[in-house]
Amino acid sequence: MSFRKVNEDDILSGLLSTREDSLLGYTTEEDKKHTICIDEISERILKNVPKQNKKYVQKQLEKLDENFLDYLCYWNDKFYRNGFVDGVQMIVGCVEE
Repeated sequence: MSFRKVNEDDILSGLLSTREDSLLGYTTEEDKKHTICIDEISERILKNVPKQNKKYVQKQLEKLDENFLDYLCYWNDKFYRNGFVDGVQMIVGCVEE
């Protein structure tokens, strides 16, 4: 099994998920400055859309939000997973010599 491959059911995914859940509770003021305000942005867009197009635009904005979240989750998982694997390989390399 390669821990570099993003899986949903391996031990590393569980570790990353637990870490993500705990980190979300520790946002700093600086973190809060960099949040993505999808709801706010969507609301502003919908205020400027003709009534007959609102449902369609709202559905598309929801899809965009879901897609963006999936994208962020995948790349964060891949980034942290590869960093973790690289760190473990460095440690193993030092121990073997």
